[in-house]
Amino acid sequence: MNQQEIQNLRQDYTAATLSENDTKGDPINQFEQWFNEALAAKLHEPNAMTLATATTNGKPSARIVLLKGFNQHGFIFYTNYLSRKGKEITKNPQGAITFFWGELERQVRIEGTIEKLSKEDSERYFHSRPKGSQIGAVVSPQSQEIEGRAELEKKWGELEAEYEGKEVPKPSFWGGYILNPQLVEFWQGRSSRLHDRILYKKVDKKSWKKVRLAP
Repeated sequence: MNQQEIQNLRQDYTAATLSENDTKGDPINQFEQWFNEALAAKLHEPNAMTLATATTNGKPSARIVLLKGFNQHGFIFYTNYLSRKGKEITKNPQGAITFFWGELERQVRIEGTIEKLSKEDSERYFHSRPKGSQIGAVVSPQSQEIEGRAELEKKWGELEAEYEGKEVPKPSFWGGYILNPQLVEFWQGRSSRLHDRILYKKVDKKSWKKVRLAP
């Protein structure tokens, strides 16, 4: 595909509309509605989200992670605390999340502060995972350079044998985070690129202001 063909890639969005009156007063409740509609549409991994973090001098990085829960306090995910994102969160606990549900022509953008979940919450989730995933979390020095895949598979096999019939202890370097939202934007694709964008801005601990943004 050449540059001209890439430039000509276009899709007109006509599936739905979004107005101030259509949306709920609280963005978490609105997210719950849209997330349930994504589940009902049987989208592939509707909980996949882009998580963006940054260094203290503003150098960004982004990757796809999986949403593992949400509530009035925020959006939950789990990872290795010593990974690149973990190290960036430690030094600069600001982050952004983006969901894109292309089949529904929808996007949700969330910005806020990130903090660790309690050890108890992380333990509970860790032991709910398949045992192979638990072992994988233990053996992988996430984001660090390694000699090759064989090294990981060897360690994984050794731990599989070691913990046969036993519980795998959660490593201290692995656990959960919650992103506490300050801004939440709901984007609905519309024809001629005149998309609907409804933004919620946190006013205080319990209140949100809802505004419309130009596409």
